[in-house]
Amino acid sequence: MEKRYVTDMTQGNEIALLIKFTIPMLLGNLFQQFYNLADTVIVGQFGGEYGLASIGAVGSVNFLFFSLCMGMGAGVGIMISQNFGAGKDEYVKKIVGNSIYITLVAGILMSVVSVFFARPILTIMDTPEECMADALLYMRIVCGATFLVAAYNMISSILRALGDSKTPLIFLVVACFVNVVLDLVTVVGLHMGVAGAAIATVFSQTIAMIGSIAVGVKKNPYLQLNPSHKELNTDIIDKAVRLGIPLALQNALIAFSCVALQRVVNSFGSNVMAAYTATGRIEQLVQQPFGSLGTAVSTFAGQNAGAKKLDRVKSGCIKSVFLVAAFSILMIIVMFAFGENIIRFFTPNAEAIRIGARGLRITSLFYFTLGLIYVFRGMLNGVGDAAFALINGLIEVVGRIGFATILMAIPGVGLWGCWYTNGLTWAITGLGCVLRYLKGKWRTKVFA
Repeated sequence: MEKRYVTDMTQGNEIALLIKFTIPMLLGNLFQQFYNLADTVIVGQFGGEYGLASIGAVGSVNFLFFSLCMGMGAGVGIMISQNFGAGKDEYVKKIVGNSIYITLVAGILMSVVSVFFARPILTIMDTPEECMADALLYMRIVCGATFLVAAYNMISSILRALGDSKTPLIFLVVACFVNVVLDLVTVVGLHMGVAGAAIATVFSQTIAMIGSIAVGVKKNPYLQLNPSHKELNTDIIDKAVRLGIPLALQNALIAFSCVALQRVVNSFGSNVMAAYTATGRIEQLVQQPFGSLGTAVSTFAGQNAGAKKLDRVKSGCIKSVFLVAAFSILMIIVMFAFGENIIRFFTPNAEAIRIGARGLRITSLFYFTLGLIYVFRGMLNGVGDAAFALINGLIEVVGRIGFATILMAIPGVGLWGCWYTNGLTWAITGLGCVLRYLKGKWRTKVFA
């Protein structure tokens, strides 16, 4: 079978393979975050007094509804990477064929539920009344298109599991420029506010999804299926669910913890909400190198676990930690030196700039532990340690809720507890991932 559009990561220099895989995916993730940045900057400057705060109030809820789709995509990706590493080409094609059914069910379910429960969720989060109308509109448009996110996430997971991190990048670049143009047209030109930003984001996601599927099917031999590959296979669906549901619950729990913290942020008013939204967007960018490396480690671990090269899995994981350390130090310097200038890019509000700059300095001190989460979580997910995914999510819930409760009760901490809560949560979650790795049970979790 011709494999020009796949990458075998079971042979060759570990760090070179990881960096080669990470760079295109990092560029793709940065462009994807540029969607959010475009929404944030344009809405913050031209979307009305409460536009930025309204989008910020919805961000963690969006992730909550995307989490099931992300988890199922990750589960399918793990199965594909392990079986690809084991050389089971026909079985890989059957997994791809059955991913269609998984995507349809997860995507449509989350789209319907998110639209139906939008108002009750925003009410429970104590979304300020002045932000409610815009937040509700933005959530219903973006979350209502969750099925598109499910499809894009699934095709991306499949391609990356096969070692192709370039195809999703190509269409994210195209979609990014479309998103910016549409933001300018709908928000600035047509004065549509958050609705225009939401429509631009959904349309751009659709372009990325359609393009990735079209090129993947045309160029990648593992996506060129015959009718037998598309036959419903309950064994494959069962394995995908057993891997994907814990990962989905992990994502859902993380999202739930973020929703709980957002509720605390909302209690401090629109200035703090705007500052927290801006710092959140910046930290999403900071997380992209970590996240891209973590996905590379996951694919690397999956393929090598399938090939029974577990010492190679360990070596690649440890070497990735040094990359995390170098980037973390660089980001601390940037945030302390240029915090105010960075926040000013998002909002002209002087008070929000002051608050956001200090918030960035607080969380930057914890970036190394954030990087550890991505590396070790990626490795553990790649080898199929699904049970820990759920534990990992629970740690984040306990951390965000627990630290927020404790810190808010300490005199003098006040609103800064929102940022300290995130940092301390990263610290205990990263420690949990490292301890799980050191225990070594991951060596027995391979599915292939």
